[in-house]
Amino acid sequence: MGLFTQIVMFVLIISILVILHELGHFLPAKYFKTKVEKFYLFFDVKFSLIKKKIGETEYGIGWLPLGGYVKIAGMIDESMDTEQMAKDPEPWEFRSKPAWQRLIIMLGGVTVNFLLAWLIYSALLFNNGDTYIPADSLKYGIQVDSVGEKLGLRTGDQILAVDGKRTKKFNEATLGIILGDEVTVKRDGQEMTIPLSDEGKAEVFATQGRNFMTYRTKARLLEIVENSAASKAGLQAGDEIVGINGEPVQYVQEFMQVVGSSPNKELTISYKRDGRVQQTSLVVPEEGKIGVYLDFDDLRVTEEYGFFEAIPAGFSRSIQVLTDQVKQFKVIFNTSTGAYKQVKGPIGIVEMMPESWNWTFFWNFMAMFSVWLAFLNVLPIPALDGGHVMFLLYEMISGRKPSEKVLETGQIIGFVILMGLMAVVFGNDIWNIIKKFL
Repeated sequence: MGLFTQIVMFVLIISILVILHELGHFLPAKYFKTKVEKFYLFFDVKFSLIKKKIGETEYGIGWLPLGGYVKIAGMIDESMDTEQMAKDPEPWEFRSKPAWQRLIIMLGGVTVNFLLAWLIYSALLFNNGDTYIPADSLKYGIQVDSVGEKLGLRTGDQILAVDGKRTKKFNEATLGIILGDEVTVKRDGQEMTIPLSDEGKAEVFATQGRNFMTYRTKARLLEIVENSAASKAGLQAGDEIVGINGEPVQYVQEFMQVVGSSPNKELTISYKRDGRVQQTSLVVPEEGKIGVYLDFDDLRVTEEYGFFEAIPAGFSRSIQVLTDQVKQFKVIFNTSTGAYKQVKGPIGIVEMMPESWNWTFFWNFMAMFSVWLAFLNVLPIPALDGGHVMFLLYEMISGRKPSEKVLETGQIIGFVILMGLMAVVFGNDIWNIIKKFL
């Protein structure tokens, strides 16, 4: 059931984004009286699953779930309809329209994607507020593993800034460290700036960034599992663990490490309840878990937003996501980091979906992916919207249209580039699955 939910969530998100993106091309095309021959969700190579012609446009769903398209008459696109282009231009064709109208049509998709993200982020901020862990005021600093140490970080550091920019949120600081060049920390009362090496980042990407850096918090119990070792020992929600076997324990990570490494061993646990320190004993089960949920949320803060505050804040969030994605490209194309090996395709993205339905995740992921589609499509690669925009800008600046031969060649080159990138992405997905069984 979990996998089914993941697939449904992913397909629904992609379908909504594709339809809205193509609608961004469709509406201005119709407004400028340009004929739209097809409007498709997914690609209908050889055949379609569903199709219906309404007016001059055929609407349908293809069988190949790799996006979607609108086929605009008189335009060299992925259909490579050279037969139509060999005829004399008609007034309702794309190629007959002024360059500024064609530019608006081509920018419509990415514009809708960005506006959608802005709308979603604004609505989420207005409805839910913004809950986060503050990065620059963590009470107990950060906790790093051996991978984090290779980046130059140390347990107890206070993160102050990444690339000279103050880091407000812990999750943004974590992403910033992965994508940035240097981090400023407070260590033992001293501020210092640490360069982030490509070798250290390679270690982070090799482990997919799992727990190379977390925040430290007191070992406070949030919930006790019924009939568990902890329950039988008398531990209660709200207890704060302060020691094990006479040794002091301050933080969640220390507590988890000791318990996890003590299967079948008896532990004497000291805990604080109602201001008094008490003790109890228990035997850790074989699986190294005693049946407690720990409170990781005691450092969280929530900022509330009114309607008119949420709108500019949603715009800023969209710009921040876009900026982070541009930085990701920089890291991915730096082969020494190995980040390209972790690029995820549809299979990898499905695995990121929660196994039970989560509307907050759904809308957050849709907004993030909408910005990603806008950024990807605006790249100046022929076969993408950005490629068409590139040729249109050349025409508007030079006053000369590129020849149809140039446009056709560019389309073919762009298609080959995209197919190559897709092969790499799908290859990564398949290889990551294979590695799980090796």
